[in-house]
Amino acid sequence: MLLDRFGRVADDLRVSVTDRCNFRCTYCMPAGGMPWLPREALLTYEEIDRLAGVFLSLGVRTIRLTGGEPLVRREIETLVGMLAARGVPDLSMTTNGVLLAEHAESLARAGLRRINVSVDSLLRHRFAEMTRRDALGAVMEGLRAAEAAGLSPIKLNCVVLRGTNDDEVADFARFARATGYEVRFIEYMPLDAEGSWSAGHVVASAEILATITAAFPLTPVSRGTEPATTYRFADGAPGSVGVIPSVTQPFCDRCNRVRITSDGQMRNCLFALEETDLRVLLRAGASDAELAHAIGSNVERKWAGHHIGRPDFVRPGRSMSMIGG
Repeated sequence: MLLDRFGRVADDLRVSVTDRCNFRCTYCMPAGGMPWLPREALLTYEEIDRLAGVFLSLGVRTIRLTGGEPLVRREIETLVGMLAARGVPDLSMTTNGVLLAEHAESLARAGLRRINVSVDSLLRHRFAEMTRRDALGAVMEGLRAAEAAGLSPIKLNCVVLRGTNDDEVADFARFARATGYEVRFIEYMPLDAEGSWSAGHVVASAEILATITAAFPLTPVSRGTEPATTYRFADGAPGSVGVIPSVTQPFCDRCNRVRITSDGQMRNCLFALEETDLRVLLRAGASDAELAHAIGSNVERKWAGHHIGRPDFVRPGRSMSMIGG
């Protein structure tokens, strides 16, 4: 069991398979993209699979593949199949969905269980403005393909920005009711590559819930370790909504997540200021026991929580696309 000094158990692992992305979301990445990692710096599928085995032996039960955009990495289904063969209890992926239509069936066949898709606007022109790609139609096609492939539940991640897409909150709730999807509204966090984040751009989860409740009364669902607080519609309509209040109501006291970046650095918090280099250990011939010790030591050093909104907050050296969602 991966236990930190505050009594939290880490049983949820996020694995970034690439720092590359085919979108250029305004709250994440510059229009010109980022300096990508060289191919040889990335963990191989065999290295990821081996690390997954060590994490599973330490009590991890959930593995989610992220990026960048994970579907831009070649033959990603191979990795999914390797992890599924290990019997991962909960194997999922977060994607922007633009390539999902061509991958959904093969991902499900390889053993992927569920999918999270980032969708920040339901309006074509605004989606294009926010992602710098005119791709909303392809994403919607990908969602339909995921549903047909049996990837369930389907969750949408929507980052809400003041003055940009906050007027679509009720529309997203209506979309959830029409599709049966869970739409999760995420507060804008200071992890953009350009460093333009400000508290003024953050729409608090409480405000988001008030907007939805005015149109569709909600009933809370008892929460587990998920960061999202989830609500059903009081009238029994399908679908649900959730909020992830990372900035205004941090959930650090019950955080159960750890992360591996695409170049093999382990992070015990999204905002961590230090990393453990698992890639170096792997390539130096470390045993599983040595890897487990390094992983356990990293978790043990996990801090009480990030300090967003406080004078002593320090942004991590990597932005979101470099860390993995």
